[in-house]
Order: sequence, then structure tokens, then C-alpha cells
Amino acid sequence: MHVVVAADPDGGGVIRPLGGAAVRVPDLAAAVRDAEEGRGPWPGLPRHPRWVWSDARRVYPALLARGLRLSRCHDLALTEGLLLAAQGRHGEPRQAEAAYARLHGLPVPEDAAERPQAAQEALFEPERRGPGVAEADLVAEVLEDQRRRIEATPDPGRFRLLAAAESAGALVAAEMGHDGMPWREDVHDALLTELLGPRPAHGMRPARLQALADEVTAALGLPVNPDSPQQIIRAFKAAGIELPSTRSHVLKTVEHPAVAPLLAYKELARLHSAHGWAWADQWVRDHRLRPEYVVGGVVSGRWATDGGGALQIPKVMRKVVVADDGWALVVADAAQLEPRVLAAMSGDRGLARAAGEIDLYAALAQAFGGERQAAKIAMLSAMYGGTSGDAPKLLAVMRQRFPQAYAFVEDAARAGEEGRVVGSWLGRMCPPPSERWRRLVTGPEGVRAARDRGRFTRNFVVQATAAEWATTLMAVLRGLLPDPARLVFFQHDEVMVHCPLDLAEEVRAAVVRAAAEASRLLFGATPVRFPMEAVAVRCYADAK
Repeated sequence: MHVVVAADPDGGGVIRPLGGAAVRVPDLAAAVRDAEEGRGPWPGLPRHPRWVWSDARRVYPALLARGLRLSRCHDLALTEGLLLAAQGRHGEPRQAEAAYARLHGLPVPEDAAERPQAAQEALFEPERRGPGVAEADLVAEVLEDQRRRIEATPDPGRFRLLAAAESAGALVAAEMGHDGMPWREDVHDALLTELLGPRPAHGMRPARLQALADEVTAALGLPVNPDSPQQIIRAFKAAGIELPSTRSHVLKTVEHPAVAPLLAYKELARLHSAHGWAWADQWVRDHRLRPEYVVGGVVSGRWATDGGGALQIPKVMRKVVVADDGWALVVADAAQLEPRVLAAMSGDRGLARAAGEIDLYAALAQAFGGERQAAKIAMLSAMYGGTSGDAPKLLAVMRQRFPQAYAFVEDAARAGEEGRVVGSWLGRMCPPPSERWRRLVTGPEGVRAARDRGRFTRNFVVQATAAEWATTLMAVLRGLLPDPARLVFFQHDEVMVHCPLDLAEEVRAAVVRAAAEASRLLFGATPVRFPMEAVAVRCYADAK
């Protein structure tokens, strides 16, 4: 059962079962709670319906603040983005107002930028509908259109699963931002002080950074701001060294006494900027890191963050992530996820047999002279288009021993080189080539441009499907977790659950069950295993 929900900025709103009458309520959170439990003025409404809204980011954070967690939803904005991509219309506005405008031949509004929830004065994000239509009616009409368009896709069953998983991801993202990841401010401050020196006054460098900057200046013999690539390039030129850039891999090839302090400066400056004191002031509240996750923020469907840097937490910072007293962190990652996805997608029996083992690369080693590393290089080269070193020789072995898997990624690469689009297992489509690419591919740089796009599409089919598996895993896992365990972190193929110590084993078992169910939902009865290595630890640093 689908139930439309439309929020007013004052905390009220409208609830409308699809095909039924709309009911205006003064307290939307209370009414949604009643409807979730089968109470209220909606006869025949089952418990835990699928809530339909224009965008989870407008509605769900305020419901979470009232202690309400929903089981299922259909997010119009996320689903519209998937459908537009399936129609070759990547990048067009995807909000419900834009979808409604397209339905009625009206001017299509641009998607409005989302404001951080903490900065909002209204309880709910104000609606952005056009004049003359109630938001609940707009949402219901767009939903019906989306359902029709999903049925018109090449595989409606898979696409329905994609839309459901993406929408569940919206719930997870909001919940993780609400709950936050445990973050010890005192440990963070002590770590920064150890690495950088005491917290400096605003606008000043920490002592360690300033000392390194002074070393760079002394080595080059003239005042240099290490944060300025232009100044660095000019200073090295004055020393008789031409630098094409100031990237670390370039600097490491240069012999000069300024290089070592400059590399050290760049590493610490990145830490200070991305995860320093000012960053913590903005993103850490009440001993929790609260980033803003963006579901499907990358074209492949991988998540991104709109602030908070949760997907780029450096290894040195993991010691700051510490469970509450009497609680544990259950950290789990999927071993060799993308090669296993390729095995399941391609139907290659030999690769699937190897993917039935815990260590896929070890299982493949016999085909590559008994060398596990050779098997790994071959697999990664096949998925990413690697051609350097021993890759060509190893790929020849893979083509012979695992022909279906090899042909699967080769076909995807060829499609990209020819300017065609490719899709994931469930139906997420890659962007079409740009006009610039079409011009390049007909010119002197044509071969290189074609191969670059081929490498993108080669990896897209695997990476996008791996992202679908991971999102499905989280959707299943959130429904299996015992209360009060909470998902608090996600990165590509890794999840973290914060739970009471006495629930840690139950949570570990839930992770294993969720991985098996995600595999079944995507691939049915497959010999490919997707093992999740879950450990219960006090500190994130102890999980690796």
C-alpha cells in the first residue's frame, strides 16, 4: 500500500492513501506514527505502508527528530533521477515539481539546492510546488507516472528493486545523519595536537605546519607559501627544476632538499583542512559525527557526502571513532565485492566457482601459475582496463580461462568506445557521451578519447551493480537490527553498526543474513558468495 505524505512548514501536513481521500492533520509526525501502526482515520490501511514523498530530505529528518522511524518509502526525486537516466536524460531536474511540469508541458523548474537541516527554522522543508496544485495531488500524480515508466523499462522487476533500494537508502542516509557516528572530541583534539601542535588562532598555521613551511622556504632560498602551487612551481624553476604540477607523485621524482618538508606539509595540511578543528566544530555535535550523505551522489550509484567528509576519513583518524561505554562497533566489509559481482553478472561458471570461496583471488591462483597476486592483477585489469606491466599477459590467461567474464567487460568497454550507454544489473544507466567527447572522438585524439570512455563503461557495469548490492544490503540490514542498534557509517562496501555489547553477536549474525538476502534479491540462486567479515570492536582502528 502506497501512502502519500506532504509536509507543511508548521509541522502539519496531508496524508493520502493512494486512491483514497486526503486527510489534513495538524501534527504530521503523530499522524504518520498512527498510520504506521494501523491507527487513525484510514480504514483498511495496513501497518508499515510504503510512504511516498517528494524528497526524503524535506520530510524524514523532522520525523526522526520526533523519534519516528519508517519501514519503507518511495522517494520521487531519487526514482525520477533513475528514470531520467534510463531515458538518456542525465542531469535534468529530478524534483517532483520538475516531473509534474514535464507531465503537463509546463516550464521545468531547476532543482533547488538543499539547505542543511540544522539551518532550517521550519520544522519541515517548505514545499516547492507550482501554483494551483496541492502537494499531495502533485506527489500522487508523479508517482503514478513513475510506476507507468518503470513498467516500460526493459526489466520492470529489476528496476522496481532498484527504486526500492534507492528509496530505502534515503531512509538510511537520513538516519545515519541523525544518529551520527561516535566521535571522541578529546581523542580528536589530542591527535591533532600530537600531529600539528596546539590549536592555533583563527587564520594562523599550526606550529608543525609553520615549521615545515619555514623548512621549505629555507631549502628553496626564497619566501614561499606551500599552499600556492604557482609559488612552488616558480621557486623550483628558479632552482633550475621544471615542475609540470605540484602533485605528490610528481614531487617524489624530484631530488631537492625542499621536497621532503613540502610532501610532509601537504599531507598534514590536508588533514588540518579536511578533518581538523574547524571541521569538527562544524560536523561533530554531542560526541557524534553527523555528515550529510547523498544517496547515489556518483553516477555509478555510489554514495557521496554533501559535507562532513565521512567517506574520506583517513586511517589515522579511526582511533577517534570509539563506541560508547557498554557498547560496541560492529564493522563489516564485503570481501572482493566487485569481482564477485562480475562473476554473478556474467554467469561465468569458472569464475563463479572461485567466487564461492572466501578468498576469491586464492581460488583463482591456480589459473595464473599459482600466484594469488597475478590473479588479482588480472581481475582488476579486466574491470578497470589496465594495460601496464604484466596485465596484457595475465588478461590473455583470463580470456582463455574465464571467457564469459572477460567478454562481459569487453562488451561494456566496446559499447563505451562506440558512444553507446551501458547499464547496471538492476537498470541504472550511465550518462551518454558529451558533445565534447563526440568532437574529440572524430579528431586526432579520437582513439584516446574512445579508450578513456571504454574504460569508464567497462567499470561502470560492475561498480554500479556493486553499489546496488551494497544499498540493498543496508536496506535489508536496517530491518534486521535489534533495537537500539543503529547503522552509523557506510562507505562503498563497508558498514558500521553501533550497538550494546550484549547485542554484538546478534548484529554480526544480522550482517551475514543481510548479505545473503541482498545476493538473493539481486542474483537469485547463484553459486557466488558475498562474504561479510564482521568484527565487534571498541575502536574503529581495531577493526582493520
